[in-house]
Amino acid sequence: MTNDTAHAIATARARDLSLLMTRWPSVTGSPDEAHFSQQLRAHLAETPYFTRHPDQLFTVDSHGEPLTRSVAALVRGSGRRTVVLAGHFDTVSIANYGTLAPLACDPEPLTEALVKELRSRPLNAAEARALTDFESGDFIAGRGLLDMKSGLAAGIAALERFAGLEAREGNILFVATPDEENRSRGMRSLRNALPEIARRFDLDIVGGINLDASSCERDGAEGRAVYLGSIGKFAPFAFVIGRPTHAGYPFNGTSAHRISAEIVRAMDTVPELSDEAFGERSPPPVCLEARDIRDGYDVTTPDRVWLSFNWLTHRRSARDILGDFQAIVSDALETALRAQDDHATRYRGRDAGKTEGLVLDYAELLERVTARGGHAALARLKALDDSLAGSTDPLKVSREIVSAAATEAGIEGPAVIIGFGSLHYPLVHLDQSEAGRRMQARLQPVMEKAAARHGTSIKFKQIFAGISDMSFFGHRPEAGETGLLTANTPSAAFTDDAPDGLLSFPTVNIGPWGRDYHQKWERVHAPYTFGVLPDLVFASALACLGE
Repeated sequence: MTNDTAHAIATARARDLSLLMTRWPSVTGSPDEAHFSQQLRAHLAETPYFTRHPDQLFTVDSHGEPLTRSVAALVRGSGRRTVVLAGHFDTVSIANYGTLAPLACDPEPLTEALVKELRSRPLNAAEARALTDFESGDFIAGRGLLDMKSGLAAGIAALERFAGLEAREGNILFVATPDEENRSRGMRSLRNALPEIARRFDLDIVGGINLDASSCERDGAEGRAVYLGSIGKFAPFAFVIGRPTHAGYPFNGTSAHRISAEIVRAMDTVPELSDEAFGERSPPPVCLEARDIRDGYDVTTPDRVWLSFNWLTHRRSARDILGDFQAIVSDALETALRAQDDHATRYRGRDAGKTEGLVLDYAELLERVTARGGHAALARLKALDDSLAGSTDPLKVSREIVSAAATEAGIEGPAVIIGFGSLHYPLVHLDQSEAGRRMQARLQPVMEKAAARHGTSIKFKQIFAGISDMSFFGHRPEAGETGLLTANTPSAAFTDDAPDGLLSFPTVNIGPWGRDYHQKWERVHAPYTFGVLPDLVFASALACLGE
């Protein structure tokens, strides 16, 4: 079979399989997500290679009720060198399609319906752009088509093209995982299982290609890319404890809202808190949640206020983030208390004195819980954590546990408890290892040849800006980081309990591009995704397999 014929087959296969898998709904946490792996395994089992080698197509248990599983498909050649192609199959909700929700997972009818809707009314700028894209014929809509079933399809097309080679050097393992949109439990369980898979099949895993989607709002140049790393994410929280007072006597207490407002002012969108590394700059932190902790109305100032932030990083470690956050919160607490003391002095016409405050990290809070309530208090907190384990809202879980811990410790305000409210996604980058730098050097000529072959451009980009499974794919977390994060994350469900003996190998992201993923107008750029991407993934895998 000629290369042109093989490429044409892969292009058609990528398109057909993308549309097929999109028609299999798989919203995170739904029974459909659990069922998807059965559908995909059954489909692959009917292909020629896995009809002959059924033992090389299998599933890996992940999590949930009903149980979700990852699908693994291995095509063997000569030798032990192996590249892993990986992507997730879960999607976000279809609720934002409104009356078009029944069509959300049927790409072609959905695209037609969206065009009809957009043509029927005045449009904002984003909608006008979506209509232009759809009318060009180059873009197709569908929940999960862009993010990221078309990436999975490109990986399968590359795998099958590899299976069609007469003389295969090396091996390709394709994996499709659940739960990326929640807390990457699919990839983390697959990561934990990889050492045993490698032993079972005698594989030496030398590299990985993640297949996640990217976005470009212009001509696609930013989407036609090989990403050398993925951004890091922290979710620091501040649990503010004031001294409540009747609204008619505001200076008899301390306002938790004033303290929280100062923390938000010092953190939210402050450019100096962003990272610069690899020639790129991360976004500054933003406040994701701010709420007082009470259920009903009264005229008493709130006792407790919860704040949670999203802090994306290109270089900062967990210790850096916790230290910087503690300094910011301490300064903000001091600023708020001095302001209220000054207001009290001016209102009363006499010196109001100096109010003192306290900042503790969650690990320090637990020390106070132990000192005051002993093992019984810790057991009550664990029981609370266990009862909340099924929740998909990490901030709610963390908020309730911290509130209970503050009560167990007898903390009185003004005080602020800090820690991490959700799963940490580690920064990963090829530049962190010699093997990674070699991988980049191998991919450079592959990209140049693929771009010339398809009459387009393909470039390296340093950091994949969306939170992705790439943070756990081939990444062995540092023990020091893991210990600090675990000690300061209230719920065990949102820590990464990584076992010993994990494999470490360089990874890149090579995926489809489109626009507005997770939105109603989510759409994939078909010519690149179906025509160029399977070829690029195949050629990149072969390059990594070379000795």
